[in-house]
Amino acid sequence: MSVPFVLLPLFVQVVLTFVLGFWLAGLRAPAVRRGEIKPRDIALREPNWPKHTLQVGHSYQNQFEIPVLFYVLIILAIVTKQADLLFVVLSWVFVLSRVAHAYVHVTDNHLARRGAFFGIGALVLAIMWLIFIVRILIWLP
Repeated sequence: MSVPFVLLPLFVQVVLTFVLGFWLAGLRAPAVRRGEIKPRDIALREPNWPKHTLQVGHSYQNQFEIPVLFYVLIILAIVTKQADLLFVVLSWVFVLSRVAHAYVHVTDNHLARRGAFFGIGALVLAIMWLIFIVRILIWLP
C-alpha cells in the first residue's frame, strides 16, 4: 500500500482540525474586538463565550483527544509496514465518523447522534489498534 494512500485519511483529519481551529478564531477574535467578551472573563478558560462559539471550541478540542491515538497508529503502521487496505478502509470509517461527529457538534449538537458517531469512531479505532497489536505480536505481514 502506498504511503500517500495510507496518509490521505490522516490528512483529512488534520484538515478538519485546522478548519475548526480557524473557524473558532474567526468567532472568538471579533467577539473580543467588539467588546462582547472581556478578556478577563475568558482568560482562565471560563465558559463565557456565546453558545455556538463554545460548540465550535469543544469540537476543536475533541480533535486533540481520540484522534491522537489515530495519528500514532497510522505512523506506527507505516513504519512497521502493517498499513494495508484493511487499515485504509478502517481509517476512512474513523475519519468520516469524526467529520460527522464534528458536524453534529457545531450544528444542532444532538447528543445521541453525536454520541453514536463518537462511538463508531472509537470502536473502529479500537479494532484498528487490536489488529495492529495482534499483527505485531505474531508478526504477520
